[in-house]
Amino acid sequence: MDGELFPRERTEITPGAVHVPDWLGPERQRELLDACRDWARPPAGLRTVRTPGGGTMTARQVCLGLHWYPYGYARTAVDGDGAPVKPMPGWLAELGREAVMAAYGHPPSPGAWERPGPDSDPGPDSDPGRNPGPYPYPYAYDIALINFYDGDSRMGMHRDAEEKSGAPVVSLSLGDTCVFRFGNTASRGRPYQDVRLRSGDLFVFGGPARQAYHGVPKVLPGTAPPGLGLTGRLNITLRVGGLGTAPD
Repeated sequence: MDGELFPRERTEITPGAVHVPDWLGPERQRELLDACRDWARPPAGLRTVRTPGGGTMTARQVCLGLHWYPYGYARTAVDGDGAPVKPMPGWLAELGREAVMAAYGHPPSPGAWERPGPDSDPGPDSDPGRNPGPYPYPYAYDIALINFYDGDSRMGMHRDAEEKSGAPVVSLSLGDTCVFRFGNTASRGRPYQDVRLRSGDLFVFGGPARQAYHGVPKVLPGTAPPGLGLTGRLNITLRVGGLGTAPD
């Protein structure tokens, strides 16, 4: 926002979790918004997500690369129209790598991408989707979840736990400002920190923060940049699945 008394600065919220304000400029925001509108069209377009308990998520969603549903991935929109999921564009995967560089200042070491225990990542040589790109990262971003929030939408505290890769999660915000609640790895409760994410902001969490609970308790209607042409909030979340081939 122009004319602020204290300009917002890059902040490490907790080790591995970094907020980079105003990372996307106005033109890049508009380009990304146009792409989101194309992805939201059917087939495999924007849909309401239904939970196993019979409820519905208030934020609507469309997926690229692989289709997320509670709580797994598939190649088709299994809880939507059943159509094949749209592909993950190479330029969007590259944006994910650029985001990690912007947040951390350097490529993470290979060990930072691993998940401990029996679900640990098998390593770059065993993943057919390996594509380091211009940076020496073991994997390419291959999944995008795009969530649309209107003024009444919320997202409960949850972890991004369906991926086998420990690569950092990249979150990009467009439109209305939201309150983003970033918590701990042990429970949905305190301690947590509330961060206001504005249009163009970047948030990356990996390493010790990769399995932290997080959510969106509030969206602030009417706070989107006037020139963007968006009512509501879009969140583009980029992930590395490490899944090989997902089931139908």
